[in-house]
Amino acid sequence: MVGGVTIVSFVLLLWIVELFDSLTGHRLDGNGIRPLETDGLSGILFAPLLHSDWGHLIANTGPALVLGFLMTLSGLSRFLYATAIVWIVGGLGTWLIGNLGAPTYNGTVVETNHIGASGLIFGWLTFLIVFGFFTRKIWEIVVGVVVLFIYGSILLGVLPGTFGVSWQGHLCGAAAGVLAAYLLSGPERRARQSRAPATTPPYPTR
Repeated sequence: MVGGVTIVSFVLLLWIVELFDSLTGHRLDGNGIRPLETDGLSGILFAPLLHSDWGHLIANTGPALVLGFLMTLSGLSRFLYATAIVWIVGGLGTWLIGNLGAPTYNGTVVETNHIGASGLIFGWLTFLIVFGFFTRKIWEIVVGVVVLFIYGSILLGVLPGTFGVSWQGHLCGAAAGVLAAYLLSGPERRARQSRAPATTPPYPTR
């Protein structure tokens, strides 16, 4: 229940931000991640909340609701920590490589501005897919397999493709999701290692 309220509230926030942005002539959209620019670092905090238009937001709404809710099933605190890791690490990665493949004009790379919650969504997606294999819990493995079956095709979004789509943000978000899954599965991995029987040298024979 709490998890559902949390993710619905987050998505509602995205819609409120986009409404305000639309009413003010999309002035907020310039606050995204501008790669390798010092003042573009602040975009790491704001980019997931901003969308270029209503179509962009609508495309992200469904996956955000479904994947976000599934994320909360592993615990609200774990969801918050994972989201923070994907948000910050994925955003920093986008800031570092966001100009890869960007068009050039007279030999100069055209400035890019990365916005949207899709990097966060890709992080949640990869987290859900691999988390169960780190924890070795059956239900979490099942969730990962189901998510991979339903949403796995969108992982193609980490590859360069459609002009204007931040494949760099998708890639960095996905990588951060795997990192978050590994870090946050630490208690289960340590518990599994502590239960493993101690190995002894083989008895010598002759």
